Amino acid sequence: MTEKRQILRSASIITVATVISRICGYLRDQRITLLLGTSFAADCFILAFRIPNTLRRLVGEGALSASFIPVFAGYLREGPNPAAWRFAERVFWIIAMVSGALTALGMLFSRQVIAALTILGGPVANWDLAVYLNRIILPYILLVSLVALAGAILNSLHVFGLPAASPILFNLSMIVFSLGVVYRPIMRWAPVQYRSPAVALAIGVLAGGSLQLTVLLRAVYVRGMRFRPQVSLSDPGVRTVGRLMIPGFLGIGAYQINFFLNTIFATSRRLPAGSVTSLYVADRVMELTLGCFAIAVSTAILPMLSRQAVAGKIAEMRQTFGFALRMVLFVTIPAATGLILLREPIIQVLFQHGKFSAQSTALTSRALLYYSLGLPGFAGIKLVTPLFYSLKDTATPVRVGVYALLLNMVLNVIFLMLFSGSLSNGGPALATSISAYMNFSVLVTIFRSRFGRVGTRSIVRSIAKVVVCAGVMAAGCVLALRYVHFESLGAVVWQAGALAAMILGAIGVYLGLAWAFRCEELREAATVLRAAGAAAAI
Repeated sequence: MTEKRQILRSASIITVATVISRICGYLRDQRITLLLGTSFAADCFILAFRIPNTLRRLVGEGALSASFIPVFAGYLREGPNPAAWRFAERVFWIIAMVSGALTALGMLFSRQVIAALTILGGPVANWDLAVYLNRIILPYILLVSLVALAGAILNSLHVFGLPAASPILFNLSMIVFSLGVVYRPIMRWAPVQYRSPAVALAIGVLAGGSLQLTVLLRAVYVRGMRFRPQVSLSDPGVRTVGRLMIPGFLGIGAYQINFFLNTIFATSRRLPAGSVTSLYVADRVMELTLGCFAIAVSTAILPMLSRQAVAGKIAEMRQTFGFALRMVLFVTIPAATGLILLREPIIQVLFQHGKFSAQSTALTSRALLYYSLGLPGFAGIKLVTPLFYSLKDTATPVRVGVYALLLNMVLNVIFLMLFSGSLSNGGPALATSISAYMNFSVLVTIFRSRFGRVGTRSIVRSIAKVVVCAGVMAAGCVLALRYVHFESLGAVVWQAGALAAMILGAIGVYLGLAWAFRCEELREAATVLRAAGAAAAI
């Protein structure tokens, strides 16, 4: 199997699992918004949930995986062996100790943590519910850290499906805890001032994390890891992971930290109530596209980049990255176009139920507009940062990540102080999108200057074709929106049918034009779909 086909096959397996997980994730978020809408209780829950969830993204999709896999790959040159498992066990117990200590400190100083996050939103006493929910949810930090390590071990062994599918258990757990037969008794158990479905949802977070960890630890145990308690900070492999991981929280996770900063700015009294929840929901809709393909490809190429780096095959690394970038842009550019144009009907159909009102839809659609503008940049960061990590270079992504972080903060302040009336809750999203493009473009420029071209001409040629195809598709979407009025369709089933027809029509136009322009990515995408079908049938 060629390396391209190996990437596509691995990505297709991850995509199948991720699509199912994202569907369950949508049902989870739909239940949250149905119960809480964009109310103050919703903002409190999202604020408390953001802390461990951001760590999940930083660790699970970022620093830990990118730091651990290249080192573990060195131990696995000749296959799993006692030295490799000894190294993995030492990392496991160190991660458990560190994340356990962070959990305990966070629970102890929960009020101070929430006060820091709501510094723009008035006295911390106004956020007592968030303090209470934060204490419930924080142990998820320990669970998700170990889940991330177990997933990295399995990915190193070329087991992609199970780690990608484990979030399904998390989402199903929260869905169960959102049902009345579960959350109503829990509400009665909670103190009177905190009686909200948000309390049950917080407990559902812990239950879901526990299920994930149980399944993945069993899979790792079956493959040879025995979890013998041992801690060794002098282990060369452990020290290497530490050197890569600590700065990696800023390097590979810079744009995730930007999302976290958005939550802080969204608590400002200058922005409308419900801004925290609207940004979360918009982020989730955007992540549906990002997660189903960009994260799948980046997860699949990291072990391959690590092997190529160990072997000194820099030219092959450049080719791998160029190929992956063309594939991801082929999907994300038209996806961003569709999200921008169809944002209001998408939010209306997916979430406008229960306490999520038309006002909530308008608020969330504005945030989705500005997040969607940055979708190709977010996807690009997912691909370019592993290039540096596979070469065990964390300094460069950190430096660039810090500059992107500072840019995001400056833009947030400017938008909040000068343009809060026009941008409203879209300001934080726009700041994050701009900083993402800066982060991605600078990293690509640096890598290209050090190691040579990454196929820039073919990438630019591919982007030009994609932009033309997406532009014609956009014209079709605008024409369809002129004649389809979702409010007049009545029942949500008719609205969903009209939206599905518009999306399928847009995809058909885009793919038809891509075929006419002989886009090479279309053939590769067909390979992904065939491999995905085979993976789903297994």
